[in-house]
Amino acid sequence: QVQLVESGGGLVQSGGSLRLSCAASGLTFSRYSMGWFRQAPGKEREFVGGITRTGDSTYYANSIKGRFTISRDNTRNTVALQMISLNPEDTAVYSCAATAAWGTPVIPRAYDYWGQGTQVTVSS
Repeated sequence: QVQLVESGGGLVQSGGSLRLSCAASGLTFSRYSMGWFRQAPGKEREFVGGITRTGDSTYYANSIKGRFTISRDNTRNTVALQMISLNPEDTAVYSCAATAAWGTPVIPRAYDYWGQGTQVTVSS
């Protein structure tokens, strides 16, 4: 079956950096665009960014633009989220998701598969 497994979360001080990774299995990875979402306590799931099937295009939410970078390696079936200049408002559970749709959809229901998520906590 399809599995998406995130790693790399943790506790970091404000201004710090983290790199999240998502390993995919059970699907033809290069046929799926990948997205990163986050959900803070008491808030709705929020689109962070996405990357197309070949990695030639990315799209980011305005709230993180310029601080987060998404990349993928189709030879290793992985997608990464590099985060810098983190602040407490970035605290959330971060999840990767795969979609067979074209482009980089921003709505969660457009995605076919989800990982369990990894916690990112940014202290002030």
